[in-house]
Amino acid sequence: MAAVKAAKTIPPKVSKRSRPLPAAIAAPIPAGRNSVRIIGGSWRGRRIGFPDLPGLRPTPDRVRETLFNWLQSVVPDARCLDLFAGSGALGLEALSRGAHEVVFVDQAVAAARSLREQLKRLGATTRAQVVEMGAKRYLGSSAAPFDLVFVDPPFGQQALPLYLPLLADGFWVKPGGLVYLECERAAGTPALPAGWELLKSKSAGEVGYHLARATASNKQ
Repeated sequence: MAAVKAAKTIPPKVSKRSRPLPAAIAAPIPAGRNSVRIIGGSWRGRRIGFPDLPGLRPTPDRVRETLFNWLQSVVPDARCLDLFAGSGALGLEALSRGAHEVVFVDQAVAAARSLREQLKRLGATTRAQVVEMGAKRYLGSSAAPFDLVFVDPPFGQQALPLYLPLLADGFWVKPGGLVYLECERAAGTPALPAGWELLKSKSAGEVGYHLARATASNKQ
């Protein structure tokens, strides 16, 4: 009796649509309460997600648009510090618009993890660093000064009077560098360290936002 040949097994055809997308072009994050939109630059229109944490309050779109209009000639190739990074909206906007490097600082584990995920998704891990640390501790260390610093602490803590002197005394801002400050509108214009000058000051809703220049080093 002749042997029966086993049927040839043909592997199923894999649809291209079923293959996972690379991290840098992964499925977009849908609009929602815990996401914000990048306004300009190479990632314009991309949404970034962030965790639901107490006090985490991304800078509103309207305010970011005005801010980056102020900074349009400064951001390209700048080295930036995003203190109290939270969602990372300010630092990611800067990267989208051509910043050379952004250091994101936040003490919340969930916020730092989310930032690392967003940077991987955007393909920007080589241009950024996420530091999981409190702002006061970070400013007590040493590092090369920055061209541009974003300071947007949680509202209700009266934090600017504490952290602005640390920035100035620690030489964290290059002479001529810029510092963005955000606080409650009711708090008024923040007092600046010696050697700094106020360039811009506006408000939108409950938010007061300001731009200062470090005109001189405090080094004796």
